[in-house]
Amino acid sequence: MNTALSLDHVGIAGPDLTALAAAFERLGFALTPIARHSGRRTPDGPVVPFGTGNRCAMLRAGYLELIAIVDPQFFTNSLEFSLARYAGIHIVALGMDDEETNLARMRAAGIDIPGIAYLERPVDDADPSGPQARFARLILPDTPEGRIFLIRHLTPEAIWQERFLSHPNHAVALVEIVIVSAAPAETAFRFGQLSGLAITPDSAGGFSLALQRGRVRMLGPESLAQIFPGVAIPSLPFIAGITIVTDDGNTAITRLLAERTIPHQAVASGLLVDPSAAGGTAILFKKSS
Repeated sequence: MNTALSLDHVGIAGPDLTALAAAFERLGFALTPIARHSGRRTPDGPVVPFGTGNRCAMLRAGYLELIAIVDPQFFTNSLEFSLARYAGIHIVALGMDDEETNLARMRAAGIDIPGIAYLERPVDDADPSGPQARFARLILPDTPEGRIFLIRHLTPEAIWQERFLSHPNHAVALVEIVIVSAAPAETAFRFGQLSGLAITPDSAGGFSLALQRGRVRMLGPESLAQIFPGVAIPSLPFIAGITIVTDDGNTAITRLLAERTIPHQAVASGLLVDPSAAGGTAILFKKSS
């Protein structure tokens, strides 16, 4: 298809990967081993090491990427400038199944996109000869919201391994992301360009992009409190937070938050974890419907 299909993953950036991973493990996420990025700086260039690394919380549907600079001597994709604005979500990736047809669509729409960007990394840095994760991406240029792109997993079996998919908090799916913008119509236009899908009004004000799996909500600052009450806006635009579905009626996450005295509040739709406990990201845990 020549449109986006799903909310594939979000990238949560922090100044220290060890501390960021510890915060998410405390929230009950089981993480993949540390892995260093590499890729082509140009569509036809050689594969070279990057200065960023990650650990991921792989869900049955979608995932969370925890990312930081692990070696500033190498290419960092300007992550340091993103972190100067705030720690939290700076990457939004929508899933696709055909990079060539989506590239043609975007170019036909007049988007100045140089081509397909490839990225790869080992699943585990401690096992460099083991499985390699490879991705094809179409990155929308000049997006003030963050790094926004379409992605196709070339080796999904490498990262969606069964051993990574069970979490103490019973998280199973990434279903929603909330972006706050001073000009939500402009943000919505960009996501429409990227996805090739229609944008609709959001019930909280602003706009919404419904995918086959997942939703992107693009709101004005005045609407954030309806979704994430009490969450402060450090700067605009701001990718404020996500909604995660659990498969046990939120039983495990309720217990973990209480036992570990993690700051949170009960809201109408679930349990909202304070950004201070989740690397600058508001996380709403929701029961499966």
